Amino acid sequence: MKPILMQGNAAVAYGALDAGLEFFGGYPITPSTEIAEILSVEMPKLGRKFIQMEDEIASIGSILGASIAGAKSMTATSGPGFSLMQENLGFGMIAEIPSVIVNVQRGGPSTGMPTSPAQGDIMQARWGTHGDHPVIALYPDSVLETYELTIRAFNLAEKYRTPVILLLDEILGHMRESVVLPPKDKLKIINRITPSVPPEWYEHYKPNPKYISPLASFGEGYRFHITGLAHDKNGFPTRIRHEIKDLMDRLLNKITDNLNDIIQIEAFEMDDAKIAVFAVGVVARSAKEAVKRARNNGIKAGLLRPLTIWPFPDKDVTMILKNTKAVIIPEMNQGQLINEVKRVSSFGQHSKYIKIQKYDGTVITPDEIYEKIKRAK
Repeated sequence: MKPILMQGNAAVAYGALDAGLEFFGGYPITPSTEIAEILSVEMPKLGRKFIQMEDEIASIGSILGASIAGAKSMTATSGPGFSLMQENLGFGMIAEIPSVIVNVQRGGPSTGMPTSPAQGDIMQARWGTHGDHPVIALYPDSVLETYELTIRAFNLAEKYRTPVILLLDEILGHMRESVVLPPKDKLKIINRITPSVPPEWYEHYKPNPKYISPLASFGEGYRFHITGLAHDKNGFPTRIRHEIKDLMDRLLNKITDNLNDIIQIEAFEMDDAKIAVFAVGVVARSAKEAVKRARNNGIKAGLLRPLTIWPFPDKDVTMILKNTKAVIIPEMNQGQLINEVKRVSSFGQHSKYIKIQKYDGTVITPDEIYEKIKRAK
């Protein structure tokens, strides 16, 4: 394969197409608009459906409906639109509807800084909807990884029957890099399991010890009900206590029992590191450069980067950072990751947590991280 120059938002669009995207419903918003623009051109060529909806509430509603009808579906937005999607995102969680929601983050709150980078939606991705529910959210740091994690987002959504969030930083959405895409025949593509029983035997939420169960589509002759209410194994509302508990346990356990499959991390130069940097997205790129500079100057530094930001990699953070004497947490917000690192870490009482928090619309630089590494050695 030859190298091509690709934008981050384009990587989302083409990754989605290669994952089998069949329906896109969205509303233009900076800095994610290029995703919709590309798909509006490419999807009709392939006989797939693109619809520009009237707003973001309708956008996520449309993709949930399309998925129930059997189509792999996706929407893309930014902070204000992501806020509007939260109620329907919760519906997708409780009804267990596979779908992908892309949030190309920008400065906020409200209209904020539409063309400037920020990492202020990390906690919203986890806790934006009400009630108890798990979340899968992926966070790339390069154009190639954006392509790869877009495909992975579809695979996880289809496998675990759940909405999956892809978080990007504005810089990554708009930057261009030379990439070599993998051959399409080498891609791992997961499709939802379809029923192998006659319609009269089908249970839409059939108990399964692995929490991976067949999913029928509307219009195929299988009778089931979709609701945002607590429901039984056929999808009909219930007030029976054990049926409600079974539902809530399934939503949680299908994620927590499969953490080894869902969580991805990168540990760069962490084998003997005494000073660690914990970072995500484009900030991790600055952090990696700072770590390389520190190593060249004899400082044992390393980078721990989660590609899966939710579920948070509790076990990995605890194990990989346990021998460090200081952890630097740079993030483009007022402090969302630092408390998660503190929550799960098992460091000694003399351990240091060093924050770098920047929320003025500019990226954290390698120099800024390197200066903190030098002071912590």
